[in-house]
Amino acid sequence: MNNRLMRILVFFDLPVKTKAERSAAAKFRNFLLMDGYHMVQLSVYVRICCGMDSVAAHKRRLATAVPAKGSVRMLVITEKQYSGIQILLGQRTEYEEPQQMEQLMLF
Repeated sequence: MNNRLMRILVFFDLPVKTKAERSAAAKFRNFLLMDGYHMVQLSVYVRICCGMDSVAAHKRRLATAVPAKGSVRMLVITEKQYSGIQILLGQRTEYEEPQQMEQLMLF
């Protein structure tokens, strides 16, 4: 039994021109959040899995939630590979809102 920590990255490009398409996209995002994924960017979500059996189970769940229209991609990498991620930031433009981080205070 392999309990190696893996990351599933889900990338998607879904149409949002009609009310039905917006609803399908929102439903898919909500599925990802409820299934333990965290948003990295607007259309990029990630979750941790313990071993390839868990990855296979989540792949089956993901396949059932994919909207009829659009493109969804899944990439599986090791936790070690994911830890090498680099965040490259450009200069903020005046129309971008600053990202606010929620803080947890322990007393």
